[in-house]
Amino acid sequence: MIGFDADDTLWHNERLYENAQARFKQLLMQYHDGDWIDAHLYQTEMKNLKHFGYGIKSFALSMIESAVELTEGRISGDDIQVIIQTAHDMLTADVELLPHVADVIPLLACRYPLMVITKGDLLDQESKMARSGLAGYFRHMEVVSDKTEQHYARLLHQHDILPERFLMVGNSLRSDILPVLALGGMAVHVPHALTWAHENADLPAGSAEFYELEHLGLLPALVETLENQGVIGA
Repeated sequence: MIGFDADDTLWHNERLYENAQARFKQLLMQYHDGDWIDAHLYQTEMKNLKHFGYGIKSFALSMIESAVELTEGRISGDDIQVIIQTAHDMLTADVELLPHVADVIPLLACRYPLMVITKGDLLDQESKMARSGLAGYFRHMEVVSDKTEQHYARLLHQHDILPERFLMVGNSLRSDILPVLALGGMAVHVPHALTWAHENADLPAGSAEFYELEHLGLLPALVETLENQGVIGA
């Protein structure tokens, strides 16, 4: 089974957040400097993860909370509406596939069962998958509250997949790579130019099951090499 992260692995996502944060910062520049606004919003997001989880709706609530705190309650209703509209714009933005995805996913789906494992808001992730044109290539789609070793272990058990028969592909070391390696699975890191600070982590040291590719277009060749070596089998 080959698993794929969704956001910033299959389609662009983080740039929606960067654009929204720039809009948010511009809204509050009359109260504080940009670096302080960014730092406060990030701290609010981290605090709220345990309450709201991941995703655009959680981000919107953190923006509203930060706006109220940073303005000491002086934020106007019109400005709150701007924040809400920003979230609406993020949720309805076009789904733009990353380079090579449209070719690689159908190619691999001909030989291997594929699944998506992503975190965030269920409705938003299901909507993006439906609009992406990729849904028919994946045997399973799992939207989880977080991507920890325990979450992956539960999913693999649920789908009767041995860790050593599982290959995970994603852009986040913290969420897509390290937990899978800890379980004894294989992982392919495909870095994205934009990565949320919360997802940063150190590269795994000396793991034979870890691979890193410049872009997703190189994945079929890697899978073929692993198959020829007997590491994986179709």
